[in-house]
Amino acid sequence: MISLETDRLLLRPLRDDDLDAYAAMAADPEVMRFMGGPRDRALVWRDMACFLGHWVMRGYGLWAAEEKATGDLIGRIGLWRPEGWPDLEVGWLLARRHWGRGFATEGGRAALNHAFNVLGAGHVISLIRPGNVASIQVAERLGESLEGRTELFGDETLIYGITRP
Repeated sequence: MISLETDRLLLRPLRDDDLDAYAAMAADPEVMRFMGGPRDRALVWRDMACFLGHWVMRGYGLWAAEEKATGDLIGRIGLWRPEGWPDLEVGWLLARRHWGRGFATEGGRAALNHAFNVLGAGHVISLIRPGNVASIQVAERLGESLEGRTELFGDETLIYGITRP
């Protein structure tokens, strides 16, 4: 598993010692509002194991987003395509106290660059619930545009996408 660096972020593999910070983020109802609701610690641990398994099976995945200035885990950002997914996805999830600081865009840009220039992807999407205005704005800042709609886990989901430049 590789790591990426941006000006302010270290995108690195999740570690066992990330559990406390990740579980606190995933327990926040506002953070998880568009992600199926809050998750308990045991489920978060299984999520983290799943994300690490995705790396093993696909050779890419979601990174822990660590703020370089503090060393704090602030969320997760990366690439995701589990079985049955409509396309390679770039996604982000940040702890609420880190919203509005440009971290999702900064990390998302690094992940897109990796998808296009290292993995050779021709197209990348982001799956976003219609009411998630902040994520729609991040997708648009990344150059993505609305391509369609789908149903994901029983909910209407917007498909934003970008084709390799």
